[in-house]
Formats: sequence, structure tokens, C-alpha cells
Amino acid sequence: MADKDFKTIDEQIEILRSRGLTIEDEAEAKDFLLRNNYYRVSGYSLTLRKNDVFAKSATFQNIEDIYNFDHEFRHIILHHIETIEVQMKSIYAYEFTKVYGPLGYLDAANFSNQAKHKEIVDKANQQKRQRLAHEAYLKHFINDLHQEIPLWAYVDLLTISDISFLYSISERPIKETIAHRFGLTMNRGPEILGQYMHSMTIIRNLCAHGSRIYNRLFEQKPSLNKKEQALLIRREDGTMDNAHFFGFFLIMRRLLPAENFAEMKEAVIALTEKYPFVRMDYYGFRDDWKETL
Repeated sequence: MADKDFKTIDEQIEILRSRGLTIEDEAEAKDFLLRNNYYRVSGYSLTLRKNDVFAKSATFQNIEDIYNFDHEFRHIILHHIETIEVQMKSIYAYEFTKVYGPLGYLDAANFSNQAKHKEIVDKANQQKRQRLAHEAYLKHFINDLHQEIPLWAYVDLLTISDISFLYSISERPIKETIAHRFGLTMNRGPEILGQYMHSMTIIRNLCAHGSRIYNRLFEQKPSLNKKEQALLIRREDGTMDNAHFFGFFLIMRRLLPAENFAEMKEAVIALTEKYPFVRMDYYGFRDDWKETL
């Protein structure tokens, strides 16, 4: 909305109509705006208008479809990022403990950045205090055994961002072993996995906080190899579109077990069939993405 003054729902409806949007069910539109916030909803209408004038065929139902698709799409992605997060925590704890022991994570000397290590441990300890009364495993180690928590249990206190940072400040041999577990056997495997986990942190936070993924342009673009770059949309000038979400989808294909990625792909396909109006190129998906992945 150009005007910063408060607008009633009726006034919001009139603004949309004055810009050429067809609203077939006014009661439904009013309820949708009240529940979802005009300003938030307007971001999903950008591809339907130019200079604040809607295309002649644009309807409020189109906006609802895009909005609902994005909501369900985020939940699909978030579900599978959780799989990646749990997998990373499990592999990291296993490989780190094998070298440094179950409490080696408490020794800052085992990491390349002691300040960042302290920051991660302090944050996790705060979580430990807050969750102690509700988590059985914390009560077991702290109240019953009176001992420090081994890393394989401690990782549950870490966010995806925390485990990403902990990996990044680990010694290279540990990172190499973990990268190999993800099939990244090239010399730059440890760095690539670090970049991947940073990318997953970005997407996880957007999805978890209900931020729009549809037609979002990402400043921090995912790192893709040549085969993956060949799957991107090619613009008329010959350049590849790596600014939309699809590049992150390709990273998830790298990090997820094959059966989990297939499950995610099928869920997205089902979503496109549920909301046929929504164009996948606004997520960076080519028309042939179902066949090429």
C-alpha cells in the first residue's frame, strides 16, 4: 500500500478493486485479508501486477492460491531440512566423538575459533537450563548421573545454525570425514559442506518464520557444480538464474538420502497439481524439472 494511514478491510478491498483486481467472493477476501495481513498478502500479488495495476485476468483467488501454495511448500521444505539437520548432528557427533571422546566438544583447543566455540557452548548451556525441567535425557545426565552431557546427546541442544558453525570451526580431518559421509569426496568437500549447511540454515529460518519463498531473490546464492548449473533456468542473455529457490532444492538433493529426496519431489509435484495456477518458474524451476531431477 502506498498510503501509510490505517485502512479498514473494506478500504483495502476497494484499493485492490481500484487497481483492477477481480474479487468474486468479497466476504472470503475480507476474511483472508483479516487473517493474513494486507501487507503480507500484497507480496504474493507482485507477479500479477505492474506499476500497481493488475493484469486483466488477475483475481483475488489467484493471490490466495499463490499464498496457500507457498505456505504448504515451506512446510514440505522445512520437514526435509529437519532430516538434514538431524543427519548432520548425528554424523558430526559420531565422527567427532570417535576422535576426541564424548566430552571433547567442551575443550576449545579442539576447535579453530575459540571465541565462536564459547558462543555456541554458552548458547547451548542456556538451552540446557531452560529445558532441564522438561527433558528426560537432561534430567538423567544432570540430576541422576551428575555428569556432563556426551556430545551425542548434547547435539539436541544445538540449532541447525549452531551445528553448522561447530562444523565450520572443527579441525579439517574431522570435516573431511564428515563431508565424505555426505558423498563430498573432492578436495573442497569440507568447504562445500560448510556452504551447504549455511544455505540450509538460511532456508530453514525463512520457512520456520513463515517468510515468502515465492519469487524471492536470494543475495546469498547456493554453490552449485556445473551439472547442477545446467539444470537452472537460462535467461535470454544466456546467463543462468541462480537467484531463486531452485538452487537450494538442488543442494537438498545432495544432502538428503535418495528416498527422502524422492518423497520431497513427489510432495511438491502433488502441490503443483493442487494449485495449477502457481508457476514454478517463480521458484526457479524449469518446465522440465520433474524429468531432469
